[in-house]
Amino acid sequence: MLRALHKFPGLIAALLIVVMTLSGAVLSVLPALEAVQAPAQPDLTLTVATLADRIGIAYPGIEQIRRAPSGQVTAFYFDAGQPGAVIIDPATGVGVRNYEPSAFQRWVTNLHRSLFLDDAGRLTAAAGAASLLVLSISGMMLTLRRVGGWRRFFSRLRGPLMGRLHVEVARVTVAGLLLSSATALFMTASTFDLLPQGSTLAFPAAVSGQTGAVPGMMALLRDTPVDSLRELTFPYPDDPTDVFMLKTNTGEGYLDQGTGEMLIWADAGAWQRFNETIYMLHTGQGMAWLGVILGLMALGAPFMAATGVILWVQARRARPRIIGNIAAGQAGTILLVGSEGGSTWGFAATLHAALTQAGQKVHAAPMSQFSPHRYSRAERVIVLAATYGEGTAPASAKGFLDRLSDLSNAPDIPLAVLGFGDRKFPEFCAYAFDVARKAEEKGWEQLLPVSTVDRQSPQQFARWGRDLGAALGQPLELAHSPAIPRSHALTLISRRDYGVEMQTPAAILRFAVPKDGLWARLAGRSLGRFSSGDLLGIVPEGSHVPRFYSLASGRSDGFVEICVSRHPGGLCSGQLIDLAVGDSVKGFVRHNPDFRPARGRKPVILIGAGTGIGPLAGFARTNHSGRPMHLYFGARHPDSDLFYGEEMQEWSTDGRLASATNAFSRTGARIYVQDALRNDAERIATLISEGAQVLVCGGRSMAAGVADAMADILAPTGSTPAMLKAEGRYVEDTF
Repeated sequence: MLRALHKFPGLIAALLIVVMTLSGAVLSVLPALEAVQAPAQPDLTLTVATLADRIGIAYPGIEQIRRAPSGQVTAFYFDAGQPGAVIIDPATGVGVRNYEPSAFQRWVTNLHRSLFLDDAGRLTAAAGAASLLVLSISGMMLTLRRVGGWRRFFSRLRGPLMGRLHVEVARVTVAGLLLSSATALFMTASTFDLLPQGSTLAFPAAVSGQTGAVPGMMALLRDTPVDSLRELTFPYPDDPTDVFMLKTNTGEGYLDQGTGEMLIWADAGAWQRFNETIYMLHTGQGMAWLGVILGLMALGAPFMAATGVILWVQARRARPRIIGNIAAGQAGTILLVGSEGGSTWGFAATLHAALTQAGQKVHAAPMSQFSPHRYSRAERVIVLAATYGEGTAPASAKGFLDRLSDLSNAPDIPLAVLGFGDRKFPEFCAYAFDVARKAEEKGWEQLLPVSTVDRQSPQQFARWGRDLGAALGQPLELAHSPAIPRSHALTLISRRDYGVEMQTPAAILRFAVPKDGLWARLAGRSLGRFSSGDLLGIVPEGSHVPRFYSLASGRSDGFVEICVSRHPGGLCSGQLIDLAVGDSVKGFVRHNPDFRPARGRKPVILIGAGTGIGPLAGFARTNHSGRPMHLYFGARHPDSDLFYGEEMQEWSTDGRLASATNAFSRTGARIYVQDALRNDAERIATLISEGAQVLVCGGRSMAAGVADAMADILAPTGSTPAMLKAEGRYVEDTF
C-alpha cells in the first residue's frame, strides 16, 4: 500500500511537480536578491514619522509608502498628474532608482500560482502540492522502513546506484518539500475562503474634517520604528473625509489627517500572525535565508521525479507482463511473488502461463499484496520468493510476514513455497525458509515441502514444476528461459596466464570498454558505470544462463578486468581461458554495492585466495589516498599462481597497500591464507579494534576457514565475525 501511495501520485503528477518546484525555486531567490539590492538603513532608531517627512519633501505628491519584508522601501506618488514609484534611501528620503515591477517575476509567479489558468490553475497547482505532500510523507516512511527507523535515517544505503541517488536526495530535501507543500495547500485553502478570515477594520465613522497635519506631528508615527512599518497610505488630496492608514507588524489603524489623532486601531490577532507566518515560510519573504534553502531543496523534486520515472521504467522492464491475470476473487490459484531485481517475476510468468494452459484460473501479485480475505475461490497459494542481501525480504515482499503473523488463523487452502537464490551466499534462500517456517507455525497446510532453485536454474524449476503437477493431479511442464540483460561485445586486449605448471590454467583477462555514444548512455543501453567488486555476467555459447565474475577494475580504469580459472567441465570458464587477444565475448554488469570498502579512512583488511584476488586488487589499485589496506592472499605456488605479484610490490612501495602477505599451499611450508591470519593475529585484532572492515573473496571452503580463523583471533576481544557482519564490517563474496 505504501509503495503504491508513493508510486502512482509520482507518476501522475511528475510533470506538474517539476513545473511547480522549478518555478518555486526561482521565486525563492528573489527575496534574497531584493534584500541585497535594498538601500541600507544606517539609523536603526529611524521612525515612520521622520521617514515620511523626508519622502514628503522630496515627493510632494506622495500617495503611499511601502516597506517590504526585505527592508526595501518604495514610495508611490503623483507628479503633474503622472504616477511614479521609486525605491527610497531611508537615510535621505530620496529615491535611488525607479521602481519597476519585474515582468519576469510576474510571469513566474503566475506560472507557479495558477499555471496562467486563474482559479482552475490554482486548483491544479494545489493538486500538485497535495501530490508532493503525499510523496514526501510516503517516501519518508519507505526510507524509515528501509533503514530501520529514525535513528538510522541518514545511515549508509545499499542497492543499485539509481535507487540510492533517489533516496539520498530525498533524505536531504524531504523537510523542505514537506514544509513547502503543506504551506501551499494552506494558502490555497485561504484563497478560496475555506479557512476562517480575519476581521476587517471598519472605516472611521467620524473624522475632524480638518486637513494639514504632517506625519511628524502624529504621535503614533513618531512612536513607530521603520523596521515595523508595512504600509503608510496618505489621504486623498482635498478630501477632508479621508484619513491616514497605517499597517505595521503589530496591527493597523486610521489617523485623522487634520489632528493626527488615532481614530481606530486593531492589534494583529493570533490567526492573522499565523497566516503571515505561513506566508513567510512558503515564500521566504522576511526570512530570505530560509527562502534560499527551500529553493535549493525544491530543486531535489525534479531530480527525484526523473530518477523515480527511471526506476519505474527499469522495474517495468525487469518485470514481465503476465497475460490473462485473473482477479484475486475469481482465481483458483494465487501466485505470490517476492522479487528484488525482477528475475523471479520471469519464473512467475512461466508458471502462470503453464497453469493457465492447464485450465487453471491464476492470479499473480507481489507478496506485499497478500490479502487472504480476497481469495474467496482460491484452492491453493503458491509463493515464489527470492532472498535479498543477508537473508532479508525482497522489495516486493515487504510486510508479508507481518501480515501472516497478524492472522488469527492460517488460510484453509494449501501452500507451496519455492525459494530462489545462489548457493554461494551463506543465506541461501533464507527468506523462503522463513516464510515456510512462519506458515508452519500458523498451521498452514503444505501442498509441497519448501524447495529451492539455485542460480535461476531452469532444470531445477522444471523439476519442481513436475512435483507441483503431481500434487495437482495433472501434468505440468515448466520450460523457462531466463531473461538476459542487454549484453555488450567485450574485446580482449590483453591476458596474463597463470597456473600452467600446476595444471590449473588461470588468467587475468583485460577487455576494452565498449565505446558507446551519448544517446546510448542516456537511454541506459551502455555498459554503464561499474566498480571493482561489481559482477561481470558472461553468457557462454551453448547456454542461456549467465556466469558471474567479480570485476577487478572500475570504469575510471578504462578497461574491464576479471580473473578466471578453468574449472573441470566449466563451460564458461573454459571458453574464457581459450580466448585469444582480439576475440570477443558478450557481457553485462550486475552491480554488487555491498562488496566494497566502506567510506572513510578506517583500515581495510583484504582477504582472498586464487582468482578471488580480482576485486581486492581493484580496491588496492584505486587506493590513491593511501588509506590503510592490508592484503592477505592465498595461492598454490609463487612461481605459478601469484596473481598481481608485480603490482603488489608497486602498491606496497607507493602506499596503496600498507602490507601484503602471501600464503602458498603447494610449497614446503604449505601455508593457507587462514594460517597467515593466525600468524598475524595480534595486528589483525588491533586493526579490528580501530574499526577496520574485512572483505573476503574466494571459494566457500576458503571463506569458511577464514571465518574460523577470525573467530579465534577475535575471541579475546569479545567480538565475532557474525557481530562484524551485522555492522557491515565483515563482508564475503564467495563462489
